[in-house]
Amino acid sequence: MTKHVFPQGALEMLIMKVLSNGSHHGWGIAQRIHLLSSEALTVEEGSLYPTLSRMQQRGRIKGKLGLSENNRQAKYYTLTALGKMHLKNEQERWESMASAIAQVLQSQS
Repeated sequence: MTKHVFPQGALEMLIMKVLSNGSHHGWGIAQRIHLLSSEALTVEEGSLYPTLSRMQQRGRIKGKLGLSENNRQAKYYTLTALGKMHLKNEQERWESMASAIAQVLQSQS
């Protein structure tokens, strides 16, 4: 299976999209992205946790300690109002860019 490198900003947007449906712990976020992408995307811990930390510092998400499904302590992340606004803007930007790229790829240049 091909290992994908996320373009700049893509991982943050995917994390915010997952969190837009409710809080998750880090491993749960990575698993959700993997499942929603039909297992095409894998988020490595070395990318996930620094990104979550950066997003917290920017006020896009907040974290709170809780118990996981297997009774282990885990940090659960929630999307903030600022994060919701940022997700909306980023999603519009990505959709516009993807549409423009698709037009070029489908052209008979």
